[in-house]
Amino acid sequence: FKVLEKICAGDPTIVNIVITGYATVSSAVESMKKCAYDFLPKPFTPDELRLITQRGLEKRKLVLETIALRREKEMLREHFATIVSHELKAPLSAIQQNLFALIAELSSKLTKVQKSQFERMKSRIEDLLKLIHTWLRVISADIEKIKESFAPISVITSISKAVESVQPHAMRKDVEIITSFEEPIRHVRGDEGTLVESLVNIIGNAVKYSRVGSQVLVKANEKEDNVFISVTDTGVGISKEDLPFIFGDFYTGKSGQTVERSSGLGLAITRRIIEAHNGSILVESELGKGSTFLIRLPVLKNNLNNKPTLNTQIYSNSQKGVT
Repeated sequence: FKVLEKICAGDPTIVNIVITGYATVSSAVESMKKCAYDFLPKPFTPDELRLITQRGLEKRKLVLETIALRREKEMLREHFATIVSHELKAPLSAIQQNLFALIAELSSKLTKVQKSQFERMKSRIEDLLKLIHTWLRVISADIEKIKESFAPISVITSISKAVESVQPHAMRKDVEIITSFEEPIRHVRGDEGTLVESLVNIIGNAVKYSRVGSQVLVKANEKEDNVFISVTDTGVGISKEDLPFIFGDFYTGKSGQTVERSSGLGLAITRRIIEAHNGSILVESELGKGSTFLIRLPVLKNNLNNKPTLNTQIYSNSQKGVT
């Protein structure tokens, strides 16, 4: 068994077949645990040995092909990221800077119509840069690398940071964001930066598709060793036809209910981040009545047994307070 362990440690692609004259169920099970592909007891026929060997070689071939495909995928991802960054992002950033300089120089000479045209140009360039940033974010979303930076983090702090990030957009739309936490809520293990990013995507979408003057409710509570975060809006909602596909890459919906331009990548990134945290995300929605996104994250277990209390915060377009 020690030989098997050393072989697997040296090259996991090697297919090990154990041949023994002292075959027992326990030794067969132990061999499989130690990375053996198959177990062949003596006596055996040449055909039996040939069959097991062929199967083992086929398995190794598939393993090597899988490794090669993964490497090829990684190379393509890096190549595409380079193209997007250097061939698209850099020139657009240069155009944006020159446009800003031109506007500053000619501001006193421009007519109202010309200023409006320049503003549209600025807006479109900003949209393109945001889209490119999102593409690069998807390309670089390496789940294993995200997991390397996991540490205990506060869900309440993450939600608060996300709300503060979305608040300027909410103010422009006169949308009130209300947060309600049933404390205490234990920490989760994860990466705060990416978790906040996923919450910004969900809360930002809720604001984006909310009607002017409406509310977005963000709630969090702990139940059965899980933290549940819900984000509810009373916006345009999602059709039954779109619901099964909204977490897919580049999916922007076919219902015709979108009110703002979307890359179709935000929810795909969010799903990957939440799943990297060993969590899950689902959505309930009705067209014309709004949506509720529910995120589940496993807690870090400890001996916290304090009595639950309710903490509600209201973020409006005029003030931020606690009630």
